[in-house]
Amino acid sequence: MLSSPTISGYILRQYLIWFGIMFATILTVIGLIDAVELLRRGSGKPDATASIITGMALLRAPFLAQEAVPFAVMFGGILTFLKMTRNHELVVVRAAGVSVWQFLAPPLAASVLIGVISVTILNPISAVMLSQFEEQEGRYITGQSSLLAVSSEGIWLRQTSSDGEGQTVVHAARVQPDELQLQEVIVFEFGKDDQFIGRVDAQSAYLRDGHWELSDAWLTRPVRAGVFVEQHELPTNLTPDKIQESFASPETVAFWNLPRFIRVLEETGFSPVAHRLQFHALLAEPILLAAMIMIAATFSLRLTRRGGILLLVGAGVLVSFFVFLLTNVVQALGLGASVPVILAAWTPAGVCLMAGLTMLLHLEDG
Repeated sequence: MLSSPTISGYILRQYLIWFGIMFATILTVIGLIDAVELLRRGSGKPDATASIITGMALLRAPFLAQEAVPFAVMFGGILTFLKMTRNHELVVVRAAGVSVWQFLAPPLAASVLIGVISVTILNPISAVMLSQFEEQEGRYITGQSSLLAVSSEGIWLRQTSSDGEGQTVVHAARVQPDELQLQEVIVFEFGKDDQFIGRVDAQSAYLRDGHWELSDAWLTRPVRAGVFVEQHELPTNLTPDKIQESFASPETVAFWNLPRFIRVLEETGFSPVAHRLQFHALLAEPILLAAMIMIAATFSLRLTRRGGILLLVGAGVLVSFFVFLLTNVVQALGLGASVPVILAAWTPAGVCLMAGLTMLLHLEDG
């Protein structure tokens, strides 16, 4: 049985106000820190002007906002219940026969809804803008552009030509990542000013030290008949580490596109572990936010009128740090295949939910 609409509406309004205040505060602080770090990294780069750095900082803002949501939920809940406890509002509500589960229902529902909005709306916006940020970061700060793209037709690799004036684009239908063997390979060679100078069709290609070793290759040049060779070497400046680093990070793939991207990675032969972990972590986010509200409530409901604020803030910081640490540790184990991906993604939400339920049951029923 829920509490009255008036009480539920009041608690919900208080929670949303404090959530908004904490969200804006946290986002402002981490946004300023991120902008200062970008200015430091861009110092000495002639192309990284102040306007470009500002634009890059704005491109990262949705990603930072998504990272700030769990902390805003935790501290927003703490401050909501703290205010209502210190004003004896919760004492009156509970004296009227409203249980802890009844007055927690509005913040819990709001937190789950915030999580759903964060995953389904904020995350796709964040992914698109973060992808643009990484492109500009490579262009203006690190000097490294993306070398690899994955699509349903296979993978595409781009490398600088051996003379340094053109570029070579390599397409492969499938990949064996352990040996970096490409299968069903097509190579397009371009010279200066993107002038097409040749094409190579090969059955397979192995990445060797400083060159691709192509097998059963047809060499085609403009206005010339194709020539078949059993072995052909194509100079390259790519290395396994460079190719691995060029993968689209899981954060730059929108939630709605992750299942398709995971299937493409599996079909082309690359490991989808990081992207599958990201997908399940996003699915678990609404549950994690609901657990944060439960934990925040347990810190607030039995505070005395004096000396409670510092204790509460300290407890909130410790819990937030623990959740952050737990998330990073289990996700690192998941990426290293030490634990299953689903277990690694859902463990933080599950642990926090169990902890919140246990503490609330002890608080309510003794």
